[in-house]
Amino acid sequence: MKIIYQHLPSVEIAGRKLVGNVLFGLLVLLSAAVGTAIGLLLVYSTDLPQVEELERYRPSSVTELYDGQGRVIGTFALQRRVIASYDDYPQVLRNALISIEDKDFYRHSGINISRIVGAAYRDIESGGRVQGASTLTMQLARNLFLSPDRSFYRKVQEALLAIQIERRFTKPQIFTLYANQIFLGHGAYGFEAASEFYFSKPARQLKLEEAALLAGLPKAPQYYSPINHPERALKRRNLVLNAMLEDGKITAVQAADAKSKPILLDLQKDPNSLAPHYVEEIRRYLEAKYGSDQVHEGGLRVYTSLDMNLQKSARQALLDGLAAYERRHGWHGKLLNVIAQGQKLDKYEDPDWDAEPEIDGYMHALVTQTSPSAAEIRIGQHTAALSQADVAWTKLKLPEILHPGDIVYIKVLSLDAGGKSRVILEQDSGTEGALVAIDNTTGEIKAMVGGRDFNLSKFNRATQALRQVGSSFKPYVYTAVIDQGGSPDDTILDAPVTFQTASGPYSPHNYDAKFEGTITLRRALAQSRNIPALKLADRVGIKTVIEYAHRFGITSNIPAYLPVALGSAEITPLEQTAAFSVFPNDGVRVAPRYITKVTDYEGRILEEDFSDIKDVVSSRTARVMTSMLREVVLHGTAVAAAKMPYPLAGKTGTTNDFTDAWFVGFSPALTCGVWIGYDEKKSLGEKETGSRAALPIWMQFMTVALAGKDPGEFQPVPDQGNTAVAQKKVDTQDVAPGDGETH
Repeated sequence: MKIIYQHLPSVEIAGRKLVGNVLFGLLVLLSAAVGTAIGLLLVYSTDLPQVEELERYRPSSVTELYDGQGRVIGTFALQRRVIASYDDYPQVLRNALISIEDKDFYRHSGINISRIVGAAYRDIESGGRVQGASTLTMQLARNLFLSPDRSFYRKVQEALLAIQIERRFTKPQIFTLYANQIFLGHGAYGFEAASEFYFSKPARQLKLEEAALLAGLPKAPQYYSPINHPERALKRRNLVLNAMLEDGKITAVQAADAKSKPILLDLQKDPNSLAPHYVEEIRRYLEAKYGSDQVHEGGLRVYTSLDMNLQKSARQALLDGLAAYERRHGWHGKLLNVIAQGQKLDKYEDPDWDAEPEIDGYMHALVTQTSPSAAEIRIGQHTAALSQADVAWTKLKLPEILHPGDIVYIKVLSLDAGGKSRVILEQDSGTEGALVAIDNTTGEIKAMVGGRDFNLSKFNRATQALRQVGSSFKPYVYTAVIDQGGSPDDTILDAPVTFQTASGPYSPHNYDAKFEGTITLRRALAQSRNIPALKLADRVGIKTVIEYAHRFGITSNIPAYLPVALGSAEITPLEQTAAFSVFPNDGVRVAPRYITKVTDYEGRILEEDFSDIKDVVSSRTARVMTSMLREVVLHGTAVAAAKMPYPLAGKTGTTNDFTDAWFVGFSPALTCGVWIGYDEKKSLGEKETGSRAALPIWMQFMTVALAGKDPGEFQPVPDQGNTAVAQKKVDTQDVAPGDGETH
């Protein structure tokens, strides 16, 4: 048998060996790649957060304060965010966001391979870092769990988290989480908060062009800000509209119509600006009880006693009253000039300009240029001109008082859409004031103004300022007398008297330096006569008078000196106002309160405040005192209020040297107290009494507060016989009187 060997060509053998080697090498590389990938996945997933946390996740949200009608009057937040559901976001917004950010959102499983490959190619080509290609789910993962850097390591983690999120949550749930979380500029987080901030309306009411504007913000909220960069925002909005057109979400006609519209913003007013001192009181209380984190991140719902309409009226009345006072005392000048401080006119920004000007509002403005006949001023984005007629009350020529760079205080009379506004010159010489209004029956604080300008001073003069109350203290003297059997028709001698004291004789006098002889207690209180008040206080004992004041809710330490009867005691406007509400409330004191209820984010009640009620004096005493205080309005020191068509009562108060002016008065339903003065012990000026400085403010507020409502009637005074009031001289401490209205 013959065996024949057939030899393969050497080239073919070599080729087969090469293929084998290549295949082996590829297998090795593939194994290495798979091993590396597995290793990288293990490494990158080691520190990944647990996606299960999302099931319990609740983003930081705004704590909102509501007035008695459910209107927002304030917020506390580290991030302005309003949590909304999937259905709260309209289809037009969903379409806009998905078209520009993630076209395949409803089809992919967390990552978009084609976008990743394309983005990687562009990064390699440009030599840049890994960027772009993020789906909404990946963006959500980054915002919730990861740092904002753009490293390859973070991108892998982002993709892994996105896949886990997609496995555990539905698309609507993912969209809602994203829409509530994303930052959209100017402190707004989430599309609901952004819609309210930029357009002052909920997201469900967004128009196409508005939805497209918001959808364009996630890419770069600061860069595309419609406030700071409207031209960029417009281009970005139109890009979103183009993307929606390409995706068939809108028609060409709809796209063209939306593109033709300018950006029209309706920026949300800061709710805290309505009652800033009131809101600050609540913040301090809540933080002390629940902690700062819960207050600023927990989304509490705080139901307050405030009435937004009454608060607006209170603020307007106080500012108008201060303006009237300033005009009575002429132009002081001494304006701050920004040029003198080395600032440029076009760079100056005033804190008042953080909020949009309001008609009849008071704020600061910058003088940009002057001429003999006019001064041009700037108020944020608005401009206006002051003419000689607008400064006529100063009795000076315009060029004498205003210069470029001056910061002036003005009142806005009208606002023009083109930027031009109508204003008049006012003055802020440092006078301050406070106003408090309380519901007699419930004790609810309906309005509170703690000062002229919260931006300039956070000090709440309604609750923190201890001021001498002047003759508004006298009702406690008369209450003690009436409660011990006295009658308003009893008589007392208004004549010169000297009280012997350890320091020597003390001879008080009345404000008008006159004496009326024998008068009734009713007239003595109505005309605020000093000597009868001192005699009565001496008769019942000054300690007894002070004890009555404390019964009414006055907590201040009051020294037991006879002149305290004339108002040298220092009391806050809130306490004095709450105390006076006892009279129309039939002798019952209802403690003032700010909050009616607090709930947590889930709606569970954390606290519910009920009125703290206490009997102070008999109903007879309260009704008699109400009738006597009614006489103050009808024929006494507050007679200016007699023209008001409501049953009203109250008491004026003025201190030595006219440093404090008061009026505290009430209707059957509402008690209001007004104080005017300087923060330092400084005179308001000659004859700036409570009836002149404070009463007009009270009247302006009460006119609005009672308009269109049933004012009610005071309870009738029970029948009683006259009781003579003994009169005698007694020793007193030699202390100067505290009342300037009738001293």
